[in-house]
This record gives sequence, C-alpha cells and structure tokens, in this order.
Amino acid sequence: MRKIAKIIILAVLVPAALLFARIPAAAAVPFRNLVAKAALLAEVDSGMVLFEHNMDSRHPADALTKVMTLLVIVTACESGDADPEDIIEMTHSAHYNTNSISTARSILPGERMTLLDLMYSAYAGGADEACNLLAEHIAGSASRFVSLMNERAKELGCLDTNYVNTHGQYSERQYTTAMDQFIIFREALRYPLFVEITGAYRYEIEETNMSEPRRLTNSNEMLNSNSKYYYRPCTSGMASATYEGGYSLVSFAEANGLSLISVVLGSDDFIYEDESVDLRNFTESQRLFDWGLSQFSRRTVLSPTDIVDKAPVMHGAGADFVNLRPEVSVELLLDNDVPIEEFVRVVTIYSVENGETLVAPIYAGDVLGEVTLTRKGTDYGTILLVANTSIELNRMQFIRMQVKDMLASSIARTVIWSLAALVLGYIALVVRYNILRRKRLKKIADAKRKLKEERQGWNRYED
Repeated sequence: MRKIAKIIILAVLVPAALLFARIPAAAAVPFRNLVAKAALLAEVDSGMVLFEHNMDSRHPADALTKVMTLLVIVTACESGDADPEDIIEMTHSAHYNTNSISTARSILPGERMTLLDLMYSAYAGGADEACNLLAEHIAGSASRFVSLMNERAKELGCLDTNYVNTHGQYSERQYTTAMDQFIIFREALRYPLFVEITGAYRYEIEETNMSEPRRLTNSNEMLNSNSKYYYRPCTSGMASATYEGGYSLVSFAEANGLSLISVVLGSDDFIYEDESVDLRNFTESQRLFDWGLSQFSRRTVLSPTDIVDKAPVMHGAGADFVNLRPEVSVELLLDNDVPIEEFVRVVTIYSVENGETLVAPIYAGDVLGEVTLTRKGTDYGTILLVANTSIELNRMQFIRMQVKDMLASSIARTVIWSLAALVLGYIALVVRYNILRRKRLKKIADAKRKLKEERQGWNRYED
C-alpha cells in the first residue's frame, strides 16, 4: 500500500538536475528591450528560468573565469586539501604567466600571502598572477589546474564552457554561455567561503614581507552603497569588461522570498550628453532583478491542512472513510497573475486503484495515495497523500464479518459439517456407552441381590 512518489515540483526539488531550467516561465508582463548579447534570469532553488536571451550562445568567458577558479579552490578548502591560512610565496612562473597588458601583476616574486588573501586578490583585486599562484598551490601547475576547471564544468553539465587559463585573459578557445554561468555560479553559492569573498565590496590585505597594506574593491558596483549602481538585494557577483567580450556580470540577489541569479553577457556602455556613463551590465542586471521580483513569487498550491479526497475504510469504529491530505506543503514559483484555481488535482487512492479493501485500523500519516498537479496540460509533479486522522478497528463488527466470511467459504462449511458429524458421533458413542453401562450395572446389582437372597435362605435352613 505504501508507495514512494517523487516530488518533481517545478520549484521544489529539482535543483541538482536542473530538470526545468530550460523551460522559460511566461510572465504577464514580458521583459523587453534587453541590451546584451546574451542574458538569463533564473531562480536558485528550483533552477527555473524566468527570462532568457541566447542563453546557450557561446561568449568570451573573460573575468567570469575567476568564478570557476574560486569554486575549485573553495572546494579544495572544504575537502581539507587546502587551508585559507596557508602561506604561499609568489613564484616567477605565476607572476609572469600573464600578458603584458594585465592590470594586475602587483604581487611580486618572493612575496608571501595567505591563501585567503590571494583569493581576495584574484577576485576583488583582479590579480591574474594570484589566480596562477593559487592554481600552482592546488594542482602543482596552472595547466593542471585548468584541467580541473574543465573537469568541474563538465561534471556540472556545462558542455558549452571551456577554459585555457585561470584568470580570463581573452582567448578564442575560452568561452562560456549564460546558462553555464548560471549553473557554475549557483554551485559556487553553496560554499560559505565563496559567498563571503564574492559578497565583500572592500577588503584589506595586511602588510606583507614586500608590500604595504593593500585595499581592494570588488568590481561589482552593485555592492557599493556609494555607487549609482548600488542594488540592496544584491549580495554577490562578478563583473567583467573587455574589448572582445564587452561588459558582463553574473550576480545574485535575494528579496521577497526569492533567490535569483542574473547573467548579462556582452552589454555595453551608454554615454549621455553630459558625458556621464551608464555601464549597462549593471543597469540591465538591475532591470532583470526588478522584473523578476515584481512578476514572480512562491505561492502555496497545496497545504498539509487541505483535505484533497477521502478513502473508504471497512470495520472502522464510527467511520466509513478517512480523509486524505498532502504529506507536505507544495509551493510553486509562479507568475503572480496565475490563478491557483487553474491547478487541477488528479487523485489516485492506492486501495481503489488496486481493487483492494482498506481495513481499519488506519493511523494518521499512513500513505494511502497520491495527487498529481496539472495546469493547462502541463504536469507539475506528484506528491503523497496521507491519512488525516486515525481510524480505530470496530472489533465486534470485525469478528461478525470474519465469521460471516468464514461461513461463506465451501471449505469452511465442509470443515464445520465434518466437525459437527464428529461431535454428533462422539455424543452418540457417549450415550450408547452410558446405556450399556447402566444395563451392566443393573445386571450386577440384580446378581448381588439374588446372591444375598440365596445366602439369607441358606441361613434359615441351617437354623
């Protein structure tokens, strides 16, 4: 009677497989006038895509490469293969394995820093040499580390992403997509150390053996409370700006019960008449977040307090049926204009489906069926239905029914008649035995009486 039904709800339990990630949600008010070559807005918990434009088109990875670099490093820290407090010395190979126009290269060979400071230098400071040094520390060489980056991308299902270096300097063979960046950034957000580093707008590196303290600022201006691009719900992100790839940004924002990732690739800048500039990787990301937070919300479609159906029960004490309710609450990420009443509940009661009889006792929480949610021909998943209350067994009714069922059986009737015949036969034998016994006792009594009389006669004759 107990079945295990998977909850494959659009916004509940599919994050690992991203089962619904490529099904863009339809909103009442569509997002318009995007300024970017590719973009995507998706919900973190479900992987549901709320908006996409060319999300599978390849684009230069640029500095967004550092998201994967940092992900591989924080994973090594999580597993114990590295420690944020490790002291690492800058090597010549790490320092000079960057091109001549690199804006970093300020960490000199021989300079010693902690692994944590190097991660901040790479991410917030844009230090390409820090990426190389971290790679050497983790994998032995930058090339072996790049192999780890590509392996991790493939493990996550990012088949349109390829890396040839650790820092994102342009190469035709280093590319990604909006969808892949969403998947990678989403995975990275699982690690608290990644969230800490990517969420800090400012960071200070203490004095080293070769440098005064360094003050770093994150390239994601949406974290800067003094910037016109400041966006309060945004708590993490990575920005990039190159000639080849334009202005790009992957960022995370959380508000109204929603956790969203925005990916904007290949946007541009806009120069006003007063020569002020808008960097539209930031403005487009803000527009995407505002649109998603205003158009979508998590809404309860089924609650554990809802009575969905009832199942017939035999031999119940004072009840012929038990009410069925959902085992868990079901929340779906929906357009705010979708009426909950449009969801149809298709109920399956296991005992009815199997042609079985559900017999008391029934205990609250027993799994007795399942319900599938559908809307306009789309299946939103299946959840379990459980007994809302307990139904005790009516023992007298149960015994009467058992006797009735027993008497209705031909085998039982044969056994009963056979037993009855045996009992009657036994009684007859007992009666016959008693009759014969009484006759025998009477004969004995008569013989004794006769003998007594004869003895009395002999005594009189002798006198």
